[in-house]
Amino acid sequence: MSTGSTPDVTDRLAGVLSGPLEALGLDLEGIDLSKAGKRSVLRVAVDKDGGVSMDDIAEATKAVSAVLDDSDLMGANAFTLEVTSPGVDRPLTLPRHWRRNATRLVKVNLGDGDPVEGRIVDSDEDGVTLDVAGSPEGAVRLAYGDITKAKIQIEFKREG
Repeated sequence: MSTGSTPDVTDRLAGVLSGPLEALGLDLEGIDLSKAGKRSVLRVAVDKDGGVSMDDIAEATKAVSAVLDDSDLMGANAFTLEVTSPGVDRPLTLPRHWRRNATRLVKVNLGDGDPVEGRIVDSDEDGVTLDVAGSPEGAVRLAYGDITKAKIQIEFKREG
């Protein structure tokens, strides 16, 4: 998620919210704090293996709300809290993002060449293996360090 506020505020929020969310089995994927008129809007994105359910979002909302009620991080200003899952348009930046999107079609930009589009076959802490249609090798192994940008491609009619 993008950050509409100063990094130190979102960093402090991440520091106090990560623990309670991890206790619920959730990963903090992003924080966005922005102004909306006289109020602020705090958006907190959470995720976990297998995806998040509405019950997960409800529990996360309670946990985040309790932390914010017990701290002065948001000050005395009015704000709206939104807890959500990250959207499909979130860039893949961490090994867990690749793992959670196994079998999905992804477009990858590499630092030294044309974009590569393929289906995620396997991933680990060091890189990802993509099934690239039309490639003589079929499966292509990419190190995360060679990837400059990666996004899931939306498929309305999935092949196979």
